[in-house]
Amino acid sequence: MTSRPWRATSSSAGSRTPNGRRPENAAFAGRGKSSRKASADPAAGRDASTASACRRERRPKRVAGDIARKVLIAGATGFVGGRLVRALLKDGETVRCLVRDPEKPAAWELEAAGAELWVGDVTDATSLEGAGRDVSVAYFLVHSMAGGEGFAERERQGAESFARMAKREGVERLVYLGGLGGESTSEHLRSRHETARVLAAEGPPLTYFRAAMVVGAESESYRTLRYLVGRLPVMVAPAWLRTPTQPIGIDAAVEYLRRAPEVPEAAGREVQIGGPDVLSYDEMLDRMAAAMGKRPPLRLRVPLLTPALSSLWLGLVTPVDTKVARPLVEGLKTTTVVTDPSGAAPFGISPAPFDDVLRRALIEENEGFRKVGHG
Repeated sequence: MTSRPWRATSSSAGSRTPNGRRPENAAFAGRGKSSRKASADPAAGRDASTASACRRERRPKRVAGDIARKVLIAGATGFVGGRLVRALLKDGETVRCLVRDPEKPAAWELEAAGAELWVGDVTDATSLEGAGRDVSVAYFLVHSMAGGEGFAERERQGAESFARMAKREGVERLVYLGGLGGESTSEHLRSRHETARVLAAEGPPLTYFRAAMVVGAESESYRTLRYLVGRLPVMVAPAWLRTPTQPIGIDAAVEYLRRAPEVPEAAGREVQIGGPDVLSYDEMLDRMAAAMGKRPPLRLRVPLLTPALSSLWLGLVTPVDTKVARPLVEGLKTTTVVTDPSGAAPFGISPAPFDDVLRRALIEENEGFRKVGHG
């Protein structure tokens, strides 16, 4: 493992390793090696019928003599990022994770799985110096809605700093996961598209994946559906419950991300991805109820319920943070379906139906599945 200078940010300058000494490099090499054996995959041994939530041709494993890439992931402690880390490590890739605080449990999980840690913040260009050294592919999976007001500017600034660093340090490809949807009044969706524009303008060739909701155990969309069905026999039904969307399972989404560097046609272009089902949120609630073996909640139509009131309502009955709920609700008023499947065609991936994705997520949740980087 190559040693890199450990760079402290204002939030981590005083942090120490478990033995009380200050970390000496970005990879924290000593601690990581000792903890890898203890990192068992809780999903191992799961029934084969539920082991794969997207139908795809298996890729050959790396063999001796293959040259593994070094991959940099910003946003590795998030839902999608953590799953991607696990998948790439399983492929034999060397994974470097950009983290703001190396002492958080999510960062410890990444390192225990075998990833390198680089301490930095995408909005602090100085902390990124050297993060892209020897890296072939860099993933930008950072979203800032949880920080509240001003998230769009933070995302734009972070994308600019990250892209410029990647280009300066010789990274060959950038990969970003944004949202589907055309022109929208949603700041959340506009910010996703602006982030892609900045990455493409300032960095190496970009593969810009666009998806609607990504569904899996621990995703906000899955948890919202499950809590609404599980807690409310009767619920208000805003107009946005009838908006069409095209959800995709987390396994298929990660498969697209991991294959991006291997698909030459994906360099410098947009790739719209989605599952086989186009559904309204009303229909997804019914499907969730069926998967849970419950009666679907009775809906009381309230067409004039504003995004602000909707987000407060969601905050009361689901675990979604109201700072996240409001921009999400504003985005739910926009149709988010695949309009151009040509970018996804060369990948040869057939995402699983929504019902299968829900069953997989429920099984993982019931078994106490812990993904790398959750937190």
